[in-house]
Amino acid sequence: MQIVSQLLFLVALVFAIYLFSRRVLGIRRNILRGRDAALNDQPGVRWKNVLLLAFGQKKMFRNPLVAVLHFFVYAGFLIINLEILEIMIDGLAGTHRIFAPVMGSLYGVLIGCFEILAVLVAVSCAVFLIRRNIIKLKRFISKDLDGWPRSDANYILITEIALMLLFLTMNTADQVLQSRGAEHYLLTGNFWITGHLTPLFSGLSDGTLMALERGAWWLHILGVLAFLNYLPFSKHLHIVLAFPNAYYASLLPKGRMENMPAIQQEVLYAMQPELAPAAPATDNVPKFGAKDVYDLTWKNLLDAYSCTECGRCSAACPATQTGKALSPRLIMMKTRDRAEEVGRHNGTPDNKTLLRDYITEEELRACTSCNACVEECPVSINPLHIILQMRRHLVMEESSAPQEWNMMFSNIENNMAPWKFSPDDRDAWTR
Repeated sequence: MQIVSQLLFLVALVFAIYLFSRRVLGIRRNILRGRDAALNDQPGVRWKNVLLLAFGQKKMFRNPLVAVLHFFVYAGFLIINLEILEIMIDGLAGTHRIFAPVMGSLYGVLIGCFEILAVLVAVSCAVFLIRRNIIKLKRFISKDLDGWPRSDANYILITEIALMLLFLTMNTADQVLQSRGAEHYLLTGNFWITGHLTPLFSGLSDGTLMALERGAWWLHILGVLAFLNYLPFSKHLHIVLAFPNAYYASLLPKGRMENMPAIQQEVLYAMQPELAPAAPATDNVPKFGAKDVYDLTWKNLLDAYSCTECGRCSAACPATQTGKALSPRLIMMKTRDRAEEVGRHNGTPDNKTLLRDYITEEELRACTSCNACVEECPVSINPLHIILQMRRHLVMEESSAPQEWNMMFSNIENNMAPWKFSPDDRDAWTR
């Protein structure tokens, strides 16, 4: 019977790792469809961003209470999963709490810390469920999240609560069996939380307790493996991608916009014609801006997959708050959806583009370029960079711009200022 259990565990583990690896490689391929971008300068500053923004969650602490609750969930996810290592070894080797004899009394302290974290995670997730579904904060009931995105967030929170309760149930039954001297259940001493919950199970028979402990053990590890494979399909992927996203975040001042060298060169030739080549090159004509995900950088696509869908960007966006069509959160979600669709077609043309089929001109033109969304994002996502590249395509590739913009462009070209006044009259106000 034991060998059958070990084989079943091995099959479940290998299958879960295979599915997870395949999905992760697919996401990597989708991200690398974007243009190249050199983001390896100043490694010291970049690692500092990883520590402060991704690991330390610096921006989250603008709201201390929410930040602390989120940190409990985040720390619990990372630390409690260390216990998964023991479960995997036990499952493959057919042992039970293999680290207990090796660690001695320290084992009880470690499991006790895990249990405290498990309780904090469960309580924090419950609070987040209340905020989303009972209090209904504005950014959580936005139409951006209609359908799957809203359900996704609830599924994640409910799953985390269930996993923590299974962990505590397993330990409580184990503690009772230890006290009764049941075979294979090594004495570890009282755990800090479940050691006080044993009266709940004291009336159960040994057989029932063993079934309860083994059932919770199997459900816990299978739940973890299932969650591992749900992760890459959900917004919860940010717990992994937040780290590389923080590292590769742009270090330019937030108000600085990227110019295209080819355009700057043309402007120089217009101002100093003697520098222009006699025969303009016809090859390698630059493509202005972005129309589809291929035209965005790989960092833009990494941003899209790193999006937590928390809505802090849209809550800070003046266009969103005044009822305009734009929502920075939705820009990131639509970019990710388009990257996924391109991946499903393996890059073959499908007569669709990110521009218009996913993101409208109205959304792009509503942006004030204020950088509020960039400043607010807790994981260093830059929706503005995507918006600016798509607006650049509209203006420079399609000559599509509002009349007011075209008048301004014309005035700058003819008068070297946005206003319709001759340069010779610029000092007229003094008279």
